[in-house]
Amino acid sequence: MEPYQLEAKDVFKLLGSSGKGLEDKEVAARIEKYGYNELAEAEKTPQLVLFLDQFKSVLIAVLLAATITSAVLGEVLDAIVIFSIVIMNAFLGFFQERKAERALEALKRISAPQATVIRNGKQKIVASREIVPGDMILLKVGDKVPADARIIEEMNLKCDESVLTGESEPVKKSANRIKREAPVAERTSIVFSGTSVVYGHCAAISTATAMNTEFGRIARLLQVSEEQSPLQQKMEVLGKQIGIMVLIISAIVFMAGMALGGNILQMFLTSVALAVAAIPEGLPAVVTITLAIGLQRMAKRNAIIRKLPAVETLGSTSIICSDKTGTLTANEMTVRKIFVSQKVIDVTGEGYSTDGKFLISGQETNADAGMLLKTGLYCNDAELESRIGDPTELALLVSAQKAGFEDERVKNKRVDEIPFESERKMMSVAYAIGNKRTAFTKGAVEAVLEKCSHIWRNGKIKRLTAGEKEFILEANHKFASSALRVLAFAFKELEAKEKLTEKNLVFAGLQAMIDPPRSEAKDAIAKCKQAGISVVMITGDHKDTAVAIAKELELIDGEERALTGEELDKLDEKAFLAVVEDVSVYARVSPEHKVRITGALKEKGHIVAMTGDGVNDAPALKKADIGIAMGITGTDVSKEASDMVLTDDNFSSIVSAVEEGRGVYDNIKKFVYYLLSANIGEVLIIFVAILIGLFSGSAVLPLVPVQLLWINLLTDGLPALALGVEPKEPDIMKRRPRNPGEKVLNRHSAKFVLLVGILFSAATLLLFYMELPSGVQHARTIAFTTIVVTELFIALSMRSSQPLLKIGLFSNKKLLLAIASSFVLQLAVIYVPVFDAVFETTEPTLDDWLPIFAVSLAILFILEIRKYVLKKSN
Repeated sequence: MEPYQLEAKDVFKLLGSSGKGLEDKEVAARIEKYGYNELAEAEKTPQLVLFLDQFKSVLIAVLLAATITSAVLGEVLDAIVIFSIVIMNAFLGFFQERKAERALEALKRISAPQATVIRNGKQKIVASREIVPGDMILLKVGDKVPADARIIEEMNLKCDESVLTGESEPVKKSANRIKREAPVAERTSIVFSGTSVVYGHCAAISTATAMNTEFGRIARLLQVSEEQSPLQQKMEVLGKQIGIMVLIISAIVFMAGMALGGNILQMFLTSVALAVAAIPEGLPAVVTITLAIGLQRMAKRNAIIRKLPAVETLGSTSIICSDKTGTLTANEMTVRKIFVSQKVIDVTGEGYSTDGKFLISGQETNADAGMLLKTGLYCNDAELESRIGDPTELALLVSAQKAGFEDERVKNKRVDEIPFESERKMMSVAYAIGNKRTAFTKGAVEAVLEKCSHIWRNGKIKRLTAGEKEFILEANHKFASSALRVLAFAFKELEAKEKLTEKNLVFAGLQAMIDPPRSEAKDAIAKCKQAGISVVMITGDHKDTAVAIAKELELIDGEERALTGEELDKLDEKAFLAVVEDVSVYARVSPEHKVRITGALKEKGHIVAMTGDGVNDAPALKKADIGIAMGITGTDVSKEASDMVLTDDNFSSIVSAVEEGRGVYDNIKKFVYYLLSANIGEVLIIFVAILIGLFSGSAVLPLVPVQLLWINLLTDGLPALALGVEPKEPDIMKRRPRNPGEKVLNRHSAKFVLLVGILFSAATLLLFYMELPSGVQHARTIAFTTIVVTELFIALSMRSSQPLLKIGLFSNKKLLLAIASSFVLQLAVIYVPVFDAVFETTEPTLDDWLPIFAVSLAILFILEIRKYVLKKSN
């Protein structure tokens, strides 16, 4: 029989487990036996195949054809050199791809899902991949089920199984066994791996993991091919466009050279080398590596990017809509005041320490707060010892223990519950305590008070009067205006057969707590304002509380509006669009309001980042340009709907991610401009030399094919990669957000790239023709070295739009190392005797180096002066 057909006790016996869960030693043995709880991945491409893939490029095929042609025509040395450069290019591409792959693998490990289990008789959180058959799993609203599991006990449990069955309606679950054989959709005593809990909670025992789950059996592998970002797509298109243009120019060079009586092999190899050197075939790989490095940087700053396009979108973000609790605040609630029997009592103590006193006017009191504190203890899903649960509920457990109440939930059984829903703004539970059943309710003050007909006053139940309601609401307003979060508590004794309902409750009192603003959030908001990014606080808390916290964070200064969900509901779309950009605080809102706020801001043309942690936040996270889930308090459903997950639930981490996103985009632009300017310069050098030859009647090329290929290897390699890790510019968070439609190569930047290409091609041709009387080989050596040195100096200038003197020459040590390495390799090529014949060079004298460095420094000087001129004109 299948587990769904067995009684709970028989399932425990079948799996060799119990309600206390497995021992750690047994877990290790079962991992050894069953493997990790992971779906089988498609086989990774073997490294040899990955290396061979580097030869699939059309350009590489052309180079290999040139190698064979050279060998057939007896030019063995040329063939060896060209083939060697092909192999070096292949290794460079291979290592680039492996680096990007490893970076993405590391990110997947960081963002691995987790599950709550019982092991050794205690609750603990483990990685979902470590779940084994026989594990006791605890599931609540918003959790993703980590393995197929037989329900042992549940409370109003419903699961979304659409990912498995296609059925959109949540499925009601039960701990009762199914006596007959049943299809997957009717196995109501089983929760299935990959599905989500949308209502209630349960304890279940894992029956199958990994490929043995229903999800694994139908091979619904959760593998999604890595999506290319829009920027990567643009780079590929740009590369192809440049490639077509360069191939046309190469064809013209070949035909012009032949018309001038050039050697057919020499002209063929020159044309091929020009095409290979000028086409930025390494561009997509460098973009991918820079994005991957950017993702790793963000991960170190507590922001895990789940979708690659989010890196670009982050740099364009103009509004961040942030939850208050736990994101802008510390998420360590502490009860400061309670209201009971018409009295306000101060509560001392910090955080989750159970040391504290109850004071009235500074004097310790034993006022009748017992029923209030007891209600807060029972109407609670948190575990204080393990610090598992909602911070508000942990604070309630602490306040009860300060008064000497033990956690009696372990001794008494919860028999029913109505889970919290944002629409109702309350939750209720029922416990069997002795021979009685008692209902306990907590929630928003207005919502709970509306359900109360009586009040607990001085140890007795009395009829709740209109005057008392007004007094309670006044106390609530005073608490909330002091930035305290206020919850109301109520209870009632249930009759023998009475169902749990939220009617005719007895009001027990209020508990007011504070979640202090994070110290770093204030600085992060100030940084956002400098960067032209608006911050909007969204909370379910009272309006007075939200405004008080917002003022403390300097999010508002009195001019901005604050709206409640109720006020928002009264605005039609036209009226809301008219005010949406003026509202900085939304209070008492539901997840549906979040969707509406996001839509209105997007309609106004903003790029919106939205935070969320609950199941119902998923639509808003999906609708936002950047959906941000909470890594600590967030549900699995919210994380799956998000583009980014905060590992510390901290607002400042969002701002750090925006900063890194801007830096990544800046660096991509830097090496794109560098590669294109270098490639354009190389094309111009050969093309102009051919034109001069057409007019003079004889063409002498400044470079031989092997030199062109070598330049391509040096410039498309280390310096370009090093520009991809350039430190962020000092003013990066003082600029307005980038327009998402902005092209990497617009009219302004295209002019700059062309200017750089013209400058260094003109300088190279000048030195080449000046040295030509000394011999062609010598002149080519000077031109060859001038190109390499000039491009290395250009790489220095490409580091920033700020002058080099301002950012510091040594702030990117990786670039300096890349430049030094490239220069040493160039020295080896021209001075090591064995390379003379290979690269057709001579050894430059000290006098030869002076003009090379003179023109290189002159170009660097011109580019730096241009920065000062542009800065003054702006």
